[in-house]
Amino acid sequence: MQKIISIQNGVTRMPEWRMAEPVNFEACDGEHIAIVGPNGGGKSMFVDILVGRHPLLMHDPDYDFSPSTKPLVSDNIKYITFRDTYGGDNDRTYFLQQRWNQLEIDENTPIVKDKLEEAYQMAGEDTPERRQLQEHIYELFHMHHLLDKYTILLSSGELRKFKLASTLFSEPRVLIMDNPFIGLDADTRDQLKELLKSLTTEHHLQIILVLSKSDDIPEFITHVVEVKDMKVYPKLTKEEYLAQRNPIPAHVLCEELKQAIINLPYSDREYHSQEVVKMNKVRIQYGERIILNDLDWTVNNGERWALSGQNGAGKSTLLSLVCADNPQSYACDIALFGNPRGSGESIWDIKKHIGYVSPELHRSYQRDMPAIRIVASGLTDSVGLYVKPKEKDMDQCRFWMKVFGLEGLEDRGFLKLSSGEQRLVLLARAFVKDPELLILDEPLHGLDNRNRRLVKDIIEAFCKRKNKTMIMVTHYKEELPACIDHSIFLKRHTK
Repeated sequence: MQKIISIQNGVTRMPEWRMAEPVNFEACDGEHIAIVGPNGGGKSMFVDILVGRHPLLMHDPDYDFSPSTKPLVSDNIKYITFRDTYGGDNDRTYFLQQRWNQLEIDENTPIVKDKLEEAYQMAGEDTPERRQLQEHIYELFHMHHLLDKYTILLSSGELRKFKLASTLFSEPRVLIMDNPFIGLDADTRDQLKELLKSLTTEHHLQIILVLSKSDDIPEFITHVVEVKDMKVYPKLTKEEYLAQRNPIPAHVLCEELKQAIINLPYSDREYHSQEVVKMNKVRIQYGERIILNDLDWTVNNGERWALSGQNGAGKSTLLSLVCADNPQSYACDIALFGNPRGSGESIWDIKKHIGYVSPELHRSYQRDMPAIRIVASGLTDSVGLYVKPKEKDMDQCRFWMKVFGLEGLEDRGFLKLSSGEQRLVLLARAFVKDPELLILDEPLHGLDNRNRRLVKDIIEAFCKRKNKTMIMVTHYKEELPACIDHSIFLKRHTK
C-alpha cells in the first residue's frame, strides 16, 4: 500500500522540539486520520514533525504524494491552524476593539472577495474545473454574502470559513486541519464535514484532523492516533479507538476547590442592581449592512443566559456593546448595572465589574509574557500588565490558576503554551477579580474533553455565589453548564 507519509524512529535535531519517545508513524493512501489527545500533550509538535517544520536526525520523513506532480512538500501538504490568533499578515497590529472600530477601515483594507481571488490565482492555473470547485466551496459554506465584507469585520466563525476556502483552492494532496469545527455553528459544521467527505471521494486528498474534542470525529475518518504526554501512540482504526476511549467524567473540579470558589470573600465595591444589562431598540449598522436591528434585551441580576445564533449573526457584536469595546455602544440606549451608557462612567468603570473572554481577546495577546502576568492583567482590564500587582493579588492569581489546572505553568511564556492552555489562562483572567457579570464568548474553544468538563464545573460553582450574572456564547449545546436558565437566539440579517 502506498505510504503518503512515513516516519521511522524520528527524533528532531533540536532538543526543545523533541517528543518523549522517537516518533513512528505512517499514513497510507485512502486513510483519513484524526490526531487526538489532551491539551499540552504534544499534538501540534507532532504535526510540525509530519510537515517537516522540525528537521529530524539521520532520516527525514519519507513522502510519496503520487499522483501529484508538485515537487515541494509545502505544495502537497497544507496545514491550517485555527488558533484564536487567527493569523494574518497584519496580525501584529491587531488590537482588541479593532473589529468594531470603523475608523480603522480605509481604502487599503482588503475585502473577502479580493483576498480569496488572490489565493485562488496563486494556487494554480485558472480552469473551468477549478472555477467550479471555487463556486462549490462558496455555496457549501454560504459565503456569497461575505464576499463584499472587509476581512477585518469577519466573525471568528466567518474567519474559519475564509481560511478554509482559500486553502482548499490549492487542491493539496494532504490537508491537515487543527480543530476545524470549533467556532462554527451547527449547520456550518455539518456543511464542512460533508464538503471534506466529498473532497476525499472526488479528489486524491488525504485528510488529517487535529481534534481536542475527541467526540467530534467525523464519519469519513478511518483511523485515530492518540498523542499524550509527548508520546505518539500506535495508529488505531476509528472503531478500535472508540471502543477503548475513556468516558468523560461526570465532574472534574474537586469538592475542596468548588467550596473555595463558593466561599470567596465579597468585595464592598460591588454593584447590586436588579437590571444588569438593559438594551432598548439597539441598532448596529455598518454602511448598508445591518448587524442588530432594534434589539430589546434585559438581563436581570442572577440570570445565566445562553446567547446563540449563526456565524455572523451579531453575537460578539452584542457582547462588545455590553463591554463598551464597540464605539457605537455610546450612541445606543444601553444601561449597565442600572447606569445609562454615556452618563459619565468611563470604559474602565464598566470593565471593573465584568469578567470577559472571547476569540478577539485571545487574538489580541501577542506578547510572550509569563502566564501569571496574563491572569493578573484581568485585575486592571488591560491586555498587557503595566502595574505591578500586590502580593495578595498575586495570591488570587495563583488560586485561579490552580482552579483551572495550571499549577506549575505560572512562569511559562504565554506563546509557549498550547492553544488550549492559553484559553485556560484567559479564563483564569476572566474570573480573577470575582466579577458581578461574567461574559464568556466561546470559552471552551480548543479544550479537550476533560478541560471542557472542568470549566463547566467552575462556571457552575461560580454561579452559586450571590450577585453573579452570566452571558455565554457557544455553538455546542452540550457545552452549556447546567446553571443556564435563559436563552436568546440571534438571526443573521440577509441585507
